[in-house]
Amino acid sequence: MDWYLLALISAFFSATAAIFEKKILLTEKALPMTFILGIFNLILSIPFFFFIDYSALAASGIIVLLLKSVLGAAAFLCVMQAIKYLEISKALPMLVLTPGLVAFFAFIILGESLGLVEIGGIALLLAGTYVLQLGGRKDILGPAKSLFSGRGNYYILAALLIFTVTSILDKALLKNFKIPLNAFFGFQHLFFALIFLALAFIFSDMKNLKKTFQVSWKFIGALALITIVYRYSHLAAVKIAPVALVLSIKRMSVFFAVLIGGTYFKDCNLLRRVIATAMMVIGAILIILN
Repeated sequence: MDWYLLALISAFFSATAAIFEKKILLTEKALPMTFILGIFNLILSIPFFFFIDYSALAASGIIVLLLKSVLGAAAFLCVMQAIKYLEISKALPMLVLTPGLVAFFAFIILGESLGLVEIGGIALLLAGTYVLQLGGRKDILGPAKSLFSGRGNYYILAALLIFTVTSILDKALLKNFKIPLNAFFGFQHLFFALIFLALAFIFSDMKNLKKTFQVSWKFIGALALITIVYRYSHLAAVKIAPVALVLSIKRMSVFFAVLIGGTYFKDCNLLRRVIATAMMVIGAILIILN
């Protein structure tokens, strides 16, 4: 299958997953839902373990994958908490800031240059973020104050910082450590399940876990299947095409999730948020493709 079809499949199912997540989190707590989702994902990932060439795996690559999985699990849980406390049309667009943060930190720490296209992309990201946070505030610094206030925004900011690291580790694992796709996919979901299991038993209780499973297992099971499809199709596209091209298509999933999800959940100020999301997605694509 052509890489752009895989990327489009990933974008479509990623947007669908976000809507399912919000639907479930309207009634469930984030940690029990995430734990049950991790178990379902592991079960669906079992077939991948039968197609791994274990002799080709290096211990160093698995250790880095474990580290990346710990960070990825933390970022995913932060996103789930943000989706629970914020409207979907406000939470998801903030995740588009990741390419801008990567470019900014590469400029500050590594001394990499920023071209005019990248600067324009970062400007669009900032402008889109400003419009997204406007609300009914009259003072010019109101949106900036809004960004750094509220529980949901704190979770999003934490996820953004972690995603900045995991995006680099993803590239390193596939390119430098040469982790095969099936091994990457299978072991990552094994690590996710173990991490969420530990977190659930430390910070939750059996009563909450049992209740969440009894009430929402069908929705979470469907979400797990959707999650497996979008994650695998994304990795499969990355394997056969430049990461930048794949990500440029994948970013469209946020726009569709905001438009469709925001309409379904009757989010406020939806038109302004859709416009802000479009600005941010275009800005991210400019940075990625430069």
